[in-house]
Amino acid sequence: MKHILLTDHTQFQDNAIGIPEPINGEEIQSEKIDVVIVPLLAVDQHGNRLGYGKGFYDRFLAKCKPSAIFIGVTMFGIHDDFKEVDSYYIPLHYVVTPEGILKTIHGKRLENTKS
Repeated sequence: MKHILLTDHTQFQDNAIGIPEPINGEEIQSEKIDVVIVPLLAVDQHGNRLGYGKGFYDRFLAKCKPSAIFIGVTMFGIHDDFKEVDSYYIPLHYVVTPEGILKTIHGKRLENTKS
């Protein structure tokens, strides 16, 4: 997985499954990224996420600096606790849902920040 700095000049091309990806730009090392927006299918009350499989984001988030902020985006609501959470899962700090923006401190219950 490569990480590209997006600018007004960044060009995109759809990949094999129709997701637009940058085809030019400056590559950024994982350790220098401050904020990561993570697409997901589902998230539980502790910020544990269910993604699209293959563990790409888990491997990537593990390489980010400790102060990096992880924000999940889902079109669905928050689930009860997932029964199985692997030790390599990286929880999210915030989750954006149709109901609002939710904040979590790793392992703590999510709080709705919507006014």
